[in-house]
Amino acid sequence: MSEWMYKRGGGDRLIDWLALDAWIDSSLHESWLDIKNKLSAASAFFDRFRVVGIRKFIVEMLSEGLNVSIAGTLIVVALALPAFALVPPGNWLAANKYSVTFINQDGDEIGKRGILQSDAVPLEEIPKTLVDAALATEDRRFYSHFGIDVIGTFRALVSNLKANSVVQGGSSVTQQLAKNLFLSSERSLDRKIKEAFLAIWIEARLSKDEILKHYLDRAYMGGGAFGVEAASQFYFGKSVREINLAESATLAGLFKAPTKYAPHVNLPASRARTEDVLDNLVEAGFLTESQVYGARLNPARIVENRDQASPDWFLDYAFEEVQKLMEGKDTYIVTARTTVDLRLQKIAEDTISSAVRQFGRSKRVDQGALVSIEADGAVRALVGGKDYGDSQFNRATTAKRQPGSSFKPYVYLTALEHGFEPSSWVNDTSVSCGRKHSVKNYGRSFRGRMRMATALAKSTNTVAVRLTNKVGRKTILANLEKLGISGVQPSCTMALGDTGITALQHTAAYVPFANGGMEARPYAITEITNSSGEAVYLRDRDEPKPQRLFDKQVISQLNSMMQQVVTAGTGRRSALDFTYSAGKTGTSSSYRDAWFMGYTGKYVTGVWFGNDSYRPTNRVTGGSMPAQAWHDYMTLAHASMDIPQLAGLPLHPVQKQERVRLAALRAANPATADAIRRKGGQLPEDTRKILERLSRDLLTISSDKKGTFGPNNRADRNADDTRRTPG
Repeated sequence: MSEWMYKRGGGDRLIDWLALDAWIDSSLHESWLDIKNKLSAASAFFDRFRVVGIRKFIVEMLSEGLNVSIAGTLIVVALALPAFALVPPGNWLAANKYSVTFINQDGDEIGKRGILQSDAVPLEEIPKTLVDAALATEDRRFYSHFGIDVIGTFRALVSNLKANSVVQGGSSVTQQLAKNLFLSSERSLDRKIKEAFLAIWIEARLSKDEILKHYLDRAYMGGGAFGVEAASQFYFGKSVREINLAESATLAGLFKAPTKYAPHVNLPASRARTEDVLDNLVEAGFLTESQVYGARLNPARIVENRDQASPDWFLDYAFEEVQKLMEGKDTYIVTARTTVDLRLQKIAEDTISSAVRQFGRSKRVDQGALVSIEADGAVRALVGGKDYGDSQFNRATTAKRQPGSSFKPYVYLTALEHGFEPSSWVNDTSVSCGRKHSVKNYGRSFRGRMRMATALAKSTNTVAVRLTNKVGRKTILANLEKLGISGVQPSCTMALGDTGITALQHTAAYVPFANGGMEARPYAITEITNSSGEAVYLRDRDEPKPQRLFDKQVISQLNSMMQQVVTAGTGRRSALDFTYSAGKTGTSSSYRDAWFMGYTGKYVTGVWFGNDSYRPTNRVTGGSMPAQAWHDYMTLAHASMDIPQLAGLPLHPVQKQERVRLAALRAANPATADAIRRKGGQLPEDTRKILERLSRDLLTISSDKKGTFGPNNRADRNADDTRRTPG
């Protein structure tokens, strides 16, 4: 010990260590005694509250109940917060802000979305028969429950368990309104939980009559009609104010399954459903059997002078776009000119529904989506599911699904920008992501050294991961941002498409591949005018000019590689016989998602198949159903063979012939040639309709005579079977 701390001799010590030790010991002892005394006092105090026997049981139950209540409250809050986060700030009845009439490129009306409260039919003017029919069928205890019909939900659950399928819905009117206001139509437990919380939230802010009014104004009623007024005009050609009991029962039968029971789609099913509604009115005590007897004898008559082809999937997407474009503008009643091509939209819808209907059961596929975009970003067709009437959840714009290997072109594009070439040698050997995960190829084998173009054509996983590590994940993410894709996680396996993106995002990101590397954000609206006819939005005027995103030489190299996917790789079923195309297949883990993303010089089209529940399909890959559906759609979509040439690919012989034909026609009659070119090579509308009618008449005559073109001709049946054979 140093000298300044301790000196010999008692008086010379700077610190009396013995005294210090004694003080510490005594202090600790006294502190411990003090603590013991206080604990004893506290124990004696609480002994006064000691109970035994039945009182002890009651106290313990109350204590446990308090614990459970606290835990339950925390769970409820945790579940409720995501639901309440969906409520927009300010006017949460945001859909009331806009009433939009949509027109096509030629100026013809194709549908409407949104509703202003000032334009809607007041609740007191809606016939009581319709209100009663809706409540008797959808929610008999509407005016007595708190937003959730517990009894009805339990009854529906029991019925569904007995039938081992969904035969009854348990959602109250308020829950259905919550779905229409804030949620998608996705069928999932998460959506049902949010729906329940939002229903209670709505009940605290609106009266029962207000809830019922909004529900009647917003429910989808089939045929592209939203709300009872639009449905009455569509089906009966008159205002809802004027409908009778039979017509009220017909409309009330549409709320849960508008396509299944729509009278213009299936009149017998509609009539049967109407009978059920009339029965419900009697059972609920709203009417007597004698009062509904006349409606049974005189069912509703449906008007026939209406266009049944409403591009509903596209209009839902377009309505979202209008709301974004009109944000901050003090205009709420507008007309929007859209980019939709009704011919392509019909082909797209038929393609998805036919594929699911033909292969859905054997392949365990319930849903599909398709997006088709021109080289400047104009969305020409958009399908969000197999049946809009069955589910309005738009899988093309909302569902985020794993793209699988169809994500790899973004990695190869970045590699080409950083010195790699299609002929560069790459290694298909084992590569690890961390200590436990080893990347495997689809065939569970490795091919060794190969050209980079071959690796993309064969969709080799290990090469994509190696390229990601070489060029850097942040570099790939920067390119994804350029292409309009965000939210991708920079993981080791990002090259394998393990982050969910929407079909619209994915398809739009491929557009620069088709147009030579130019920016092309997807758009559905070209013009918006107010009620006075003034243009409040013009795309050509209000949007910035597109910028070049990638060097054309890099895009040419990428296109040459992606053509090999079609000609010699995993996407051979997509090959077209009239133009050269490029594309990429994609299959997510456990076969949950199957994609084909492809393009010509005219259209970029993405196709997805899978299940809303994320249930694995029956080994469906991107090269099977999606590639075949893409081929079927694109074959019909190209009405003209005058297709722009893809950068890096030669001109197809059919395209060469078409250009020669147009050049000769232009030389003989320039005006006619220019008119055909402006129409995309299509015949005039009147001429096309005459030829279609003539073709149908000839087919009918030949069928009656069982001649060459008749369906009973063996050669014709065999030819059709050959065309339908996959691959």
